[in-house]
Amino acid sequence: MRTLSFDERLDIDAALNAGLVVGLPTDTVYGLACRIDRPDALAEIFRLKDRPSEVALPILCDSLETARGLGTRFSRDAVILAKAFWPGPLTLVVGASVALSSLVGSNDESVGLRVPGDEQLLTLLDLTGPLAVTSANLHGDAPCASAEEIEAVFGDRGLEVVVDGGIRQNFSSTVVSCLESALEVKRVGEIQPSQIEAVLSRD
Repeated sequence: MRTLSFDERLDIDAALNAGLVVGLPTDTVYGLACRIDRPDALAEIFRLKDRPSEVALPILCDSLETARGLGTRFSRDAVILAKAFWPGPLTLVVGASVALSSLVGSNDESVGLRVPGDEQLLTLLDLTGPLAVTSANLHGDAPCASAEEIEAVFGDRGLEVVVDGGIRQNFSSTVVSCLESALEVKRVGEIQPSQIEAVLSRD
């Protein structure tokens, strides 16, 4: 397994452009990442994780503007939450075109989107464009918190590249579905439902 640093952005970008899956640190845990326009790489993430095919992959972007330009449909509340908590540990599930949602394994014209609160990762995303990124773990296991853990879990499964960014805190993003008129918290992570309610009550 080849180990890179965030300073080697061009090499990371080249690996992603070549259709490889890359293990990299986010602002929450380590993730497995690939380009959203590389079907073989997207399928490889599912294989590496033993992830059920019906569990769609979320997408990380460098900004709200980039996320809205992908063929997504942001409700008023989704925009409010994005402006309040992005960059940060909040994943918003919003409507998406069939072309986009089908790429990441969604069958209901939706996609999970997040702008991570990590400057090095945001700089990389500015270079690479949006990436499909899901936590680096076998499905159902705890996410990896270091490059060493990624190598231990995925070294024998075929992962070729990992970016070493030190230890990352082992917490997940909060997931909020913005598909219906009433928002639904699908997973409670770093951001609490009370914080979400407080932001929306101000607008």
